[in-house]
Amino acid sequence: MATKIFLASPVISATRTPIVPKAIASRLGTSLAAALAATSVLTMVPVLPAAGEGNQTYKIYYGTAASAANYGGYGGNSDRKASAEYVYDVPEGWKERLVSKVEKGTNGTDSEFYNPKKKTEKEYLTFLAGFRQLAPRDVILNNLALSDVELQDLIAGADKVVSEERKDETGQVYYLYEIDGVGKHSLITVTCAKNKLYAHFVNAPAPEWNRDHDTLTHLRDSFKTVSSS
Repeated sequence: MATKIFLASPVISATRTPIVPKAIASRLGTSLAAALAATSVLTMVPVLPAAGEGNQTYKIYYGTAASAANYGGYGGNSDRKASAEYVYDVPEGWKERLVSKVEKGTNGTDSEFYNPKKKTEKEYLTFLAGFRQLAPRDVILNNLALSDVELQDLIAGADKVVSEERKDETGQVYYLYEIDGVGKHSLITVTCAKNKLYAHFVNAPAPEWNRDHDTLTHLRDSFKTVSSS
C-alpha cells in the first residue's frame, strides 16, 4: 500500500490530506471516581512485548463505549469483557485517568491512560454515535479537532500530517494519522463499527516519542473494535 507525505498546507490530495483546522469547543469535565469501573475492565494478563520494545509489557483494556446517560450506571454484575466494543494495550505502570460524565457527554472521551513519569505521554479513546461509515480522511480529522483543543493546536502548528488507510482481516477500514507537531507527536486511529465512530489517540512530547517510539507505535497498532459474538 503506497503512502504519501504532505507538508502542512491547504492543498488537498486524494491519497493524503493535509488538515485545515477549524474553531473548536474545549474539553470539559470533572472527575467521577466511580464512573469508569462500570464501563470497562483491565485484564491482569500481560501481553508479551514485540521485538525492539525491550522488557515493556502490557495489559489489555476493554472499553464498552457507554453513552453519557448510562455512564457509571447499571448492570454491575454483567461480564464487562464480554460486552466490550473495543480493546487496546496499556503499558504496565501507566495510570488510568477517570473520565467524568460531563466530559464523556461533551466530546465522547471514554477512557484514558498516562505515563505517571510524564503525564502528557498518554493514550485515550473517544467515540461518537450515529456514524454508519467513515467520511473522507481530511473531514474526519477536522471533525475530531472540533472537540479537542490540544489536537486543534497540534494540527495548526504541525510540520506535517500523514494519513493512510488500512483494512483488518475482516475488511473493516481504519484511518491512521501521524501528526508531527511542534515538540509533540500524535498517532490517531479512527474506524466505524456498530453505528459509532471510534478514535484512538497516542500522544507524546518529542523526547518521549524519540525514546518510546516502538512502545507508542505498539499502542497504536493494538487498537481494534470487537465484533459481537
